[in-house]
Amino acid sequence: MAWAGIILGGGDGKRLRTLTRALTGDDRPKQFCAVVGRETLLEQTRRRARLLIPHERLLTVVTRKHERYFRPALVDAAPGTVVVQPEARGTAIAVLYALLRLEALGSTSAVAVLPSDHYVSDDGVFMTHVLSAFKIVQARRDLVVVLGIVADRPEPAYGWIQLGERILGRWPTPLFRVGRFWEKPPAVVAERLMARGCLWNSLVLVAHPATLRETIYRALPELVTIFAPVAARANTSLANETARRAFARVAPMDLSRRVLAAPSTPLAVLPVSTVRWDDLGQPARVYATRARLRARPMSA
Repeated sequence: MAWAGIILGGGDGKRLRTLTRALTGDDRPKQFCAVVGRETLLEQTRRRARLLIPHERLLTVVTRKHERYFRPALVDAAPGTVVVQPEARGTAIAVLYALLRLEALGSTSAVAVLPSDHYVSDDGVFMTHVLSAFKIVQARRDLVVVLGIVADRPEPAYGWIQLGERILGRWPTPLFRVGRFWEKPPAVVAERLMARGCLWNSLVLVAHPATLRETIYRALPELVTIFAPVAARANTSLANETARRAFARVAPMDLSRRVLAAPSTPLAVLPVSTVRWDDLGQPARVYATRARLRARPMSA
């Protein structure tokens, strides 16, 4: 079974800049920092992904200006698996660019998209849920499956997923249509969403590569023309210059807001209830996670 993975490691991590500067003495993004534990968040994500995804089919998306941070971190990456963006243009563009590069690795039946800067309490259990999503996508190529985390608090800083009807089938775990996305709702709304059994959006996706690519194009049709030359020249000497021109023509685009929340997206959600998860997007959540892990206190 030709499974693949895309790790999103190209963000700037500006929200944690003060904290990461205190840890490292420079302005590196949080995925290149040992924020929780001894490994950097990127190292943790790559190790987690390799529990299920072959090393040679695990792409990592990074951004050119972070080269002094990602080169040492990815020294053991398989040839052709480090996808360097000319500029950071948001998660929608990063995923699309990686999908176009993924085609060079041969036929792929399903791909998982994994953010590089999240905390997961149990790698093995979490990747078991990704495995379930792989199996679902192989049976239902039309679906894009997102992992939804069962909430343990009414967190207003997260995206939330409202469950729709159950998708019947012989799945390894319950599967639902996405009824609605709620992006960072007010605190009072987050409390209501939790009471209704809504889930946190982990932004971990599994889909057939062609389905995910066409889903992005359907939600953002202007990208079809812009990225057609990138796809055509992906394996030529013109690849880098073609990508540079394409990236210069697009504004940052968020995958969750611009693609997943689009009415046309064939989205399903797989609930994850046995793993503690955090996107580590605010210093307070980093401190709380470190406190739970009894980590050494850091200076502010």
